[in-house]
Amino acid sequence: MKVHQILVGNMQNFTYVLEDEHTGEGIIIDPSWELDKIEQLIQRHDLKIKYIVNTHHHFDHTLGNERMKQSTGAKIVQHKVSELKSDIQVTDGDIIQFGDSKLSVIHTPGHSKDSICLVGDGKIFSGDTLFVGNCGRVDLPGGSSKELYHSLMDILYNLKDNLVMYSGHDYGSTPTSTIGHEKKTNFVMQKRTEQEFEELMG
Repeated sequence: MKVHQILVGNMQNFTYVLEDEHTGEGIIIDPSWELDKIEQLIQRHDLKIKYIVNTHHHFDHTLGNERMKQSTGAKIVQHKVSELKSDIQVTDGDIIQFGDSKLSVIHTPGHSKDSICLVGDGKIFSGDTLFVGNCGRVDLPGGSSKELYHSLMDILYNLKDNLVMYSGHDYGSTPTSTIGHEKKTNFVMQKRTEQEFEELMG
């Protein structure tokens, strides 16, 4: 699975185009701004886009859904509690397959009720659940520091250290990281109680 990581817009968002190199099928994760860039990349690599997957419903991750659906014919995939219009609803443990590539859906609420991470082929696409050196904010509607604590400590902390992490924004010192590196260096991934985490998140 080849990852095309594209920095877009003025909020330092990442849009991803994932390419199954055996079949030429692909998916788009979180299209928002600079859609011409995305469309040119798809044409350049002659990709057949099967799905548009949103890690959560916030506008800066979904703004480009309809245009990308029109230009590619792909179906929009979101977690089942998302408030937005989608073609396919997924839940924890579901598999998203394109070509010979597969991603598992992990429901990780906290930043929003419908936040998901996608894991497969030694990679994790963490949306706004976990950034390089930080995590998503919890003060927007549907946010919960308690839920985020359990998503980080009970779910992401238990994933393999060597998973390469691709997050929803370029907020860290590097554009990618690993789960192991974040466990060692990211202050939100340090072991603490739920109450201590809630105090940390304000």
